[in-house]
Amino acid sequence: MTKFDKSKLPSRHVTEGPQRAPHRSYYYAMGMSEEEIHQPLVGVATCWNEAAPCNIALSRQAQAVKGGVKEAHGSPREFTTITVTDGIAMGHEGMRSSLASREAIADTVELTMRGHCYDALVGLAGCDKSLPGMMMAMVRLNVPSVFIYGGSILPGRAPQVDEIPEDFRNRDLTVQDMFEAVGRQQNGTLSEAALDMLERVACPSSGACGGQFTANTMACVSEAIGLALMNSSGMPAPYESRDQYGEASGRAVMNLLEKNIRARDVVTLKSLQNAARVVACTGGSTNAGLHLPAIAHEAGIDFFLEDVCEIFRDTPYFVDLKPGGQFVAKDLYDAGGIPVVMKELRKAGLIHEDCMTASGMSIGEELEKIDREADGRVIYPIENPLTRTGGVVGLKGNLAPEGAIVKVAGIAPENQVFTGPARVFECEEDAFEAVKARGYEEGEVIVIRNEGPAGGPGMREMLATTAALSGQGMGKKVALITDGRFSGATRGFCVGHVGPEAAHGGPIAMLRNGDMITIDAIKGELSVDISDEELEARKAEWKGPRETIYASGAIWKFAQQVGATYKGAVTHPGGKAEKHVYMDL
Repeated sequence: MTKFDKSKLPSRHVTEGPQRAPHRSYYYAMGMSEEEIHQPLVGVATCWNEAAPCNIALSRQAQAVKGGVKEAHGSPREFTTITVTDGIAMGHEGMRSSLASREAIADTVELTMRGHCYDALVGLAGCDKSLPGMMMAMVRLNVPSVFIYGGSILPGRAPQVDEIPEDFRNRDLTVQDMFEAVGRQQNGTLSEAALDMLERVACPSSGACGGQFTANTMACVSEAIGLALMNSSGMPAPYESRDQYGEASGRAVMNLLEKNIRARDVVTLKSLQNAARVVACTGGSTNAGLHLPAIAHEAGIDFFLEDVCEIFRDTPYFVDLKPGGQFVAKDLYDAGGIPVVMKELRKAGLIHEDCMTASGMSIGEELEKIDREADGRVIYPIENPLTRTGGVVGLKGNLAPEGAIVKVAGIAPENQVFTGPARVFECEEDAFEAVKARGYEEGEVIVIRNEGPAGGPGMREMLATTAALSGQGMGKKVALITDGRFSGATRGFCVGHVGPEAAHGGPIAMLRNGDMITIDAIKGELSVDISDEELEARKAEWKGPRETIYASGAIWKFAQQVGATYKGAVTHPGGKAEKHVYMDL
């Protein structure tokens, strides 16, 4: 006898009754005991691969999760799914695979769970798209679910040698510094020998990029939204003591299964709002404006870019993390992590405390257990924030009727309004080549179009271009707008997610060189100084979307199916269209 009644669990379809003898023979073939076969089957999904440091530790961490599941009378079944790592995919054609991989991760986890009738899910992920992809699968399936982050990379250090410029020494290094070092090398202020030394020390361990880039932003979201155990996301990947969080996550999912607490009991409109608060106050990645609506979509909740940005607008920014600030994920963990951050938000009444979490307790109950306070160095007290509003701002106007997003963390208020003539590029490569050759003027607004989810296809991130601008010392002297995305590591006045995208006939497709563009992050406006009539006239002349080289395969399929950016760039009808519940089949 097991502790659990399987008569209502999905795995009864593969383990119970005489007619399932063939299925059980397969389980015996894998060395499972009779007792293990008749316990709940728990999917332990990882995005382990050898593509990059972000996911390299997940296979080992999964073993700790399985130990926790077993302790709590469950039978863990490990499986892996794909990951496309942005750090490797950045700045070339490979980046078109990145956003599409989020959908593929959610789809493959769903298909594996459904095909084998698993009863619950623990998901381990370590990279930008694998985090939201895994959480989307949890909410889509609506099974008892616990998310666990693979952990961040340790910060790097430059050698104390004369070849390395002073500003690279005596401070933590991240991969962002490498992208910016390329810009420095191109403009002659960094030697190739120095670049060679830096690339060997910038990323000294396993784990995801160390600043508050997309992976760490979404890791913070996993705690704030309630799918991960409190404080589980902060500890760096190489720390063996992460195993304790793995074991605890395995035990936690069995507790949720026992109490029938499912992913959508955790992910609600209120918990999505909590997650957006945490992104705002940590100066998190603009990509959260894409991933939070996509997670909401799986639950059938309308929570769009504008809703995310509204929360950003009235949330103080008080956690000093790279790229806008100076600290990395390890420093945040050492200062008490996301629980201390949420405790500060609670002081200002900015957290819904009644939201359920992976522990089976509410956010409020979890925060009651936290006795640490803001250290005033990494986490500022909320009454004395870095800035009064969030590190990310939403924009709307005649250039972005469906909205756009800009990261202002680390940008002084007087630099948050920019007006300048457009310099239009039809794709990222053209823009990067122009930046490399200094083919732009100070004061211009660089426009990169045809990089949206459908038009790119794949909505690439523009880190190579923005990092080159920063490396040339021009980050504050030009602005950049695109219907594509930015890396969480992007600095400077850069507007992304401009919607509708060029391929869908958005106003960005109608821009011409010299059009005067105004970006006003104070008022939340993105406009171009031409009349509605002129825009209409240009649209009438528009020849339609630019043809791409992707006429078949996965990226073509993504481009055909993908919806509007402001709704999360999703590819299926979502929770609202469902006609059954997987757990109840």
